[in-house]
Amino acid sequence: MHLKHLMSAMLAGSMLVLPGVALAADVTAARLSAAGSEAEAGNWLMVHRTYDAHRYSPLSEITADNVSGLKLAFAVPLGGSEPAGFGAGSMEATPLAKDGFLYISDPWGTPYKIDVSDGKQGKTVWVGDTGIDKDPSRGILLASRGLALIDNLVVTVLNDGRVMAFDDETGDVVWDQQVGKEPGEGFTNAPLVIKDKILVGQSYGDWATRGWVAALDAKTGEEVWRFYTVPEPGQPGSETWLCDQSGNPDCWKTGGAAAWVTGSYDEASNTTYWGTGNPVPMYDPEYRPGDNLYSNSTVALDADTGELKWHFQYTPGDYMDYDEVGAQLLVDAKVDGEDRKVLAHFGRNGIFYTLDRTNGSFIAANPYVSKLNWTKGIDPKTGKPVEYDASKPLQVYANGTMRRGGETVNTCPNIQGGMNFWPPAVDSSTNIAYGAGIEGCSDLTVEQKAPEDVAPGATTFAGGAAAASGAQTGSIFAFDVTTGKQVASIERPYPNYAGVMTTPGLVWTGEMDGTFGAYDAKTLEQKWSINMGGTFSAPPIAFKVGDKEYIAIASGGSAVTTFGYPELANRPAANVLYVFSL
Repeated sequence: MHLKHLMSAMLAGSMLVLPGVALAADVTAARLSAAGSEAEAGNWLMVHRTYDAHRYSPLSEITADNVSGLKLAFAVPLGGSEPAGFGAGSMEATPLAKDGFLYISDPWGTPYKIDVSDGKQGKTVWVGDTGIDKDPSRGILLASRGLALIDNLVVTVLNDGRVMAFDDETGDVVWDQQVGKEPGEGFTNAPLVIKDKILVGQSYGDWATRGWVAALDAKTGEEVWRFYTVPEPGQPGSETWLCDQSGNPDCWKTGGAAAWVTGSYDEASNTTYWGTGNPVPMYDPEYRPGDNLYSNSTVALDADTGELKWHFQYTPGDYMDYDEVGAQLLVDAKVDGEDRKVLAHFGRNGIFYTLDRTNGSFIAANPYVSKLNWTKGIDPKTGKPVEYDASKPLQVYANGTMRRGGETVNTCPNIQGGMNFWPPAVDSSTNIAYGAGIEGCSDLTVEQKAPEDVAPGATTFAGGAAAASGAQTGSIFAFDVTTGKQVASIERPYPNYAGVMTTPGLVWTGEMDGTFGAYDAKTLEQKWSINMGGTFSAPPIAFKVGDKEYIAIASGGSAVTTFGYPELANRPAANVLYVFSL
């Protein structure tokens, strides 16, 4: 049974609501379409707040001039003593805010509904019962990056491949669908609602699975369409998987290219954009020669049918674990005096890209990390690394050759990026894109020989190993989407796992040492900070109750690695949702 901290009962076929319990309107498709409007300014109705993935709130009560007075308004503990799994079960979820309620998932995907309508405390209304097996011995990557709201439903995705919908008022299960069908398939990303469909991305690429994006009927959870990010033989793109040259003609079946971060959506063209992960095994290109489409790519899909419209691959034949799942930012900007519909992307490979989102054509690319050695540059015509040779089954980039039994290869940025799953943001009033990430490098090695047998979905399939090389620190940076060039940057002592959010004049982020801070949007000077003691691996949001603005962020668990900092190791794993106000 799910927990109900505010009790309700059914009398004569109608819901009896206790005094003092706030009511809120359903989140219809029309409300989601208008999520960026003035009418919804006080809410945060989907994971990126708006379909363009800007994570920009127009709320302006808290400014660079008064943010120094920000204080903790209240906190809400999440979860209990259940065990954590690989990655320490870090809190990575973006809260949602609707009409005085907050919604959030814990690392297991458990949904919470919290009444914050009085602005003084958070009262847990219900906690959904997913029936998930909370057994850390399964070796899963334990993370949940958020929920979705549609009509009277609260939708979550689970690491066992299920998608569940709960009644918004009662927390009862409305439907429960097993969408992941093969061993090892599961979800970590937040669902994306588009019209009458819920889009989800298969998240476990490193587990020797095959990536896909699927659309479900919002009312029933029944599957409507599925797009595989690794094509099967005979389909377009399959010619880039030269499996016969590897001795394993079925290498595409464990090819990875998982879609494990929520995509974006352009209503005008009815196109949804998703980033895809690395090919698998991540460090052994000899196991899966070729460019390995559609790994390390942005894929543009028809939202009604799942049909591929175009793709852009950032690092063909990747052997450095440079997933490109990160957020796909949709910006209308004037580029070289011409109005362009731009897709901007902070690549995990350390480069900030801008593309034309109508056809995927390349516009510009510039590094955003201080040290980058894997390529000598990006071809200004094609957008490919200058070392790329389309005639070769195995690419050799500037940092060295990854081959079985070969020498260690040093690669910069770190294999986690740059940037990764943690989201960037765009100030919609200025078209400045912001990100926060890791400054550092990794040493990579490949196994001595090919594996004799790989069971799809049974375990991670790396084909080698990686270790941090030297000190790993962090940075926050700003890029003008119009020019594609950096306009500001600051160094931070620790790598960033939380991502950023913007409000007028401010950029917000949490850090691995428990610091939550606000930064001047022009200079990136820190204007306010507080240390909450835990680890921040989740992004903040802004919302409104009555006439008052609040900032919320979840803390808990730890990042996948602590980068050798002893002060970050063995930190308490308490999961807490913090809410701040003036």
